[in-house]
Amino acid sequence: MRITYTPLFVSVALLALSACSTAPPEPAPAPQPAKPIATPAPAPMQPKGEWIDWPITPGAWAYRKDGRGSLALFGEADRDAIFIIRCDHSRRQLFLSRAGSVGQNAKMVLRASAGMASYPAANSGGTPAYTAISVSPGDIMMDRIAYSRGRFAVETSGLESLAIPAWPEFSRVVEDCRN
Repeated sequence: MRITYTPLFVSVALLALSACSTAPPEPAPAPQPAKPIATPAPAPMQPKGEWIDWPITPGAWAYRKDGRGSLALFGEADRDAIFIIRCDHSRRQLFLSRAGSVGQNAKMVLRASAGMASYPAANSGGTPAYTAISVSPGDIMMDRIAYSRGRFAVETSGLESLAIPAWPEFSRVVEDCRN
């Protein structure tokens, strides 16, 4: 038997083949950009153990005088200070500041060998950001820090705690403010 191709046969065959073909797939929808999720800043790493055993925060003290009084800055060379004590002679006040900013109702705790004290802390409003407390030059905690065994600690709400060497620059600013 011989197969003969007739135009009807060819058109039916093409029609059958076209019914089997698939249409090109629809393009996948473009991915939506990921919406940023607000995540709180990670809590700062806090030193472990008792404050007297914390490693000393890297840096050195520098003492200066200016038009307002005297100040001592602690930190690494060629960087912003991480801790400052300033005597504002006209106000007869000491201002202790540490790098960083805090939220409402923050506290700064000062620890020394002979005791500790807690003070309300607030942002100083400058750039770079510092958190500060104001104390009287006669505050007993200033003497405790001056006579502390090698170091004192500064713990501030929401910021990394510092272990700062108790060098004479700190005491010198306190004495400047008392005179």
